[in-house]
Amino acid sequence: MKPGIHPDYRPVVFRDQAAGYTFLGRSTATSSHTIEWEDGKTYPVIDVEVSSASHPFYTGNSRVVDTAGRVERFNRRYQRPSKGE
Repeated sequence: MKPGIHPDYRPVVFRDQAAGYTFLGRSTATSSHTIEWEDGKTYPVIDVEVSSASHPFYTGNSRVVDTAGRVERFNRRYQRPSKGE
């Protein structure tokens, strides 16, 4: 690697706001906010909307979507008139 052209790769705390879950990882992402971690050190914190703690695929909590109502509404709106009309 050439020196001086790569961003710093350092420890960063990721915080999932939906689940209240935090984990320490490494990243080149930067942040002006910091948090004190369990080891007593201060790390930059990156807020994320979805992580494995809150994603429906990993948690098994799937959302039920009312597709039947949408299909019926679509058919009513774009229904072809019958030949007798």
